[in-house]
Amino acid sequence: MSMTITEKILARASGKAVVKPGDNIWVKVDILLTHDICGPGTIGIFQGEFGKRAKVWDREKVVIIPDHYIFTADEKAHRNVDILRQFAREQGLPYFYDPGTPEYRGVCHVALPQAGHVRPGEVIFGTDSHTCTHGAFGAFSSGIGNTDAGFILGTGKLLVKVPRTIRFCLDNRKPGYIMAKDMILRMIGDIGVDGATFCAMEFCGEAINQLNLDERMTICNMAVEAGAKNGIIAPDQAVFDFVKARTQKPFEPLYSDPSAPVQGERRYDVSGFEPCVAKPHSPDSYAAARECGNVRVDRAYIGSCTGGKLTDFIAAAGILKGRKVKADTFLVPATREVADGLATATVDGKPLLAIFEESGCAKVAPPSCAACLGGPVDTFGRTSGRETVISTTNRNFIGRMGSKDAPIYLASPLTAAASAVTGHITDPREFMQ
Repeated sequence: MSMTITEKILARASGKAVVKPGDNIWVKVDILLTHDICGPGTIGIFQGEFGKRAKVWDREKVVIIPDHYIFTADEKAHRNVDILRQFAREQGLPYFYDPGTPEYRGVCHVALPQAGHVRPGEVIFGTDSHTCTHGAFGAFSSGIGNTDAGFILGTGKLLVKVPRTIRFCLDNRKPGYIMAKDMILRMIGDIGVDGATFCAMEFCGEAINQLNLDERMTICNMAVEAGAKNGIIAPDQAVFDFVKARTQKPFEPLYSDPSAPVQGERRYDVSGFEPCVAKPHSPDSYAAARECGNVRVDRAYIGSCTGGKLTDFIAAAGILKGRKVKADTFLVPATREVADGLATATVDGKPLLAIFEESGCAKVAPPSCAACLGGPVDTFGRTSGRETVISTTNRNFIGRMGSKDAPIYLASPLTAAASAVTGHITDPREFMQ
């Protein structure tokens, strides 16, 4: 029987030759990821069900990356990290990336592959809905709740319903003014925030193959904004090179059979796409950027797992170079690796950090989720009033970045940077040849 890449990965993890959508199967887990928001709850469930002295099923497969509320004076945020620190010490976990130490990494969704924990064909679960990011490397990767994560800690397996697959084919070469954020916002705008509920969103086509890995992560990260169980892209040589440079652990990629049945298929000609935004207060509120020029912008935010990778900052710097921003512009690299890249990368021979400083951006914050999830009042970039924000983050729900009165427009780094320069939502083509 022909199967999709998602079905093949789940079949292998369950020890079955064949699975089909709707099957309930027990799968072996390759990686469990958690962080400072959900980690303490997961630990509490694990110890409550398996005992205070219980050991995790496999120390090599548990990865804890605090990232959400890190650079703050908030005592409760510090308490959460203390709980993770104590648990990692008691369990002897080798992959606890402790804030305040050289091991600290930054945002878990970008840090996990950078640290070599993501491999094609494997099963990854994480206590964060955007764990679907790692489908960009040909893995089945999905967000779960604390209860399921606590069970995995004790057993290394989880009961999973095999999702149906919806295939999204993005044909032709994308224009230079189009980024992954424009592509995924267009798809979510078409199908809605419930258009792929509990489905696998499989992305393919020339425009997908053309994307670098940073951009592929952005595509898969936001699959959950359409309700998907996972997003996934077939791995290629770029993936293999990236993974092999970061881990010696073996892996076996899997691919969809061309004849595999799917629930549906949608095709797009990306050459006709326009820079876009998602208007408040939902990721499916699609609009072309050129249609929103009357929207004044108080703040531009470039960062997070969908906008804080190195290529995101390079794109933004291409717009900002030689120009001054009119809106307060906040920059937050996703990880320490990205932050290091900012110190060495250039646009037309000029260092990124110099471009950002000369354009009038706020200081570059330490790597973390920062204002993407609001956070304590001292969080870098957090809204506190009626600021209108254009942001490279992945959600624009009411109160998402702090204030319930702050409208948030989601956009690509190119569009966010162009809007920062003009002080209103701006199509980046106005600044691009």
